[in-house]
Amino acid sequence: MTDLWQKAGSFWEKGQTVTSSVVSFRINCCCPLIQFKMGEFESGGLGRVTVYSIQGCPHCMQAKATLGRLGVPVCDVDIGVHPELRGRVKELTGRSTVPQIFFNNIHVGGNDDLQKLAPEELQRLVSLVKEEPLPADAPPLPEKNQSEDTAGETDRAAELSLLLRDMILKLFSEHLSADGKSVDYKGMSMNPAFERYCELAIQLQRVELLSLSREEKLAFFINIYNALVIHGNLRLGAPTNMWQRYRFFNYVSYLIGGEVFTLQDIENGVLRGNRKGIAQLRRPFSKTDPRLQMALPDAEPLIHFALNCGAKGCPPIKTYTPQDIDSQLRTAAEAFLENDDGCVVDSGKKEVRLSQIFKWYKADFGGTDEKLLNWVLEHMSESPKKTSLQGVLSAGKTKVSFLPYDWSVNSSH
Repeated sequence: MTDLWQKAGSFWEKGQTVTSSVVSFRINCCCPLIQFKMGEFESGGLGRVTVYSIQGCPHCMQAKATLGRLGVPVCDVDIGVHPELRGRVKELTGRSTVPQIFFNNIHVGGNDDLQKLAPEELQRLVSLVKEEPLPADAPPLPEKNQSEDTAGETDRAAELSLLLRDMILKLFSEHLSADGKSVDYKGMSMNPAFERYCELAIQLQRVELLSLSREEKLAFFINIYNALVIHGNLRLGAPTNMWQRYRFFNYVSYLIGGEVFTLQDIENGVLRGNRKGIAQLRRPFSKTDPRLQMALPDAEPLIHFALNCGAKGCPPIKTYTPQDIDSQLRTAAEAFLENDDGCVVDSGKKEVRLSQIFKWYKADFGGTDEKLLNWVLEHMSESPKKTSLQGVLSAGKTKVSFLPYDWSVNSSH
């Protein structure tokens, strides 16, 4: 892992690019799943791969991930949205299962059939699509209007987010400690489910982010951030000093919705409403940056108790859903403040010692010691600690200090 960091560092210093399948450093250059609108196929100038699928089907997702690495035009037809095509697909294939895959007019079969293709045969089919025009007897496409396109993009974003969350949950259930504070990175890296997660993560580039609501953005980007930190640690190894941490959070990225998002971009650009991060001279997104449209209107302080940067001093790792996201985040904040790693109240000294998180992001909690302490009090659960804090604050002249931060890696080994 150390060698990888040294190699990555030399590339960054030269302004070059280091990539690793899905995780990328500086810029993501995964093989894209090329998609076109229906009208672009009707000209007959291009061959295509046609995939008949349904939402939520893991075999369909795996097949599309595989096709995405081939660099061919792929048309994904959801027969759940277009049930009128079911009969025709069954007539063409003799099957009622999904996915069903065609290279131009050649039926390959389902996902298992695709995965078992000999390399020579797969290359022949790819060449066919790239070099031959679409024949007249190619499998049919549905007629779609603009509103259906928009609805389909929203459905795909929700589907992918759900599948990624389920995959993360599976990995976490097997490799995350019960308290969410440590990760078995070695075990996770050898789990076949991690490779499946990587395949799904490639499809993040297809997510239509503009369709996401505030609640969906919060859940989506928090889950993706925590997964990306783990993914980066598995590919590069965990950063061990300040310079490595700076590079890690500014270069490890996913390609999401056609744009590159680093960890810094997700945290400070999207979730903090485009505020400067630690040691940042500028806001993450300029006024002309298309990613600015993804930024929340205002910084959401509660995200600081959900994001895990891979250090032991971070809050526990959990997954979040759009439904009741604010309640989930508030619960996370209450748990963090109840723990002595987050907040210690010393009534005798009239002192409150807080996690460094409150120092680094003080602006998100009001900007002054008084506003910060009031925020902490308002977000504590009913407990003896809260009672003690109320007593200290009522006495006046409260001292605020900050606890040491544990930057050691949250690995269980």
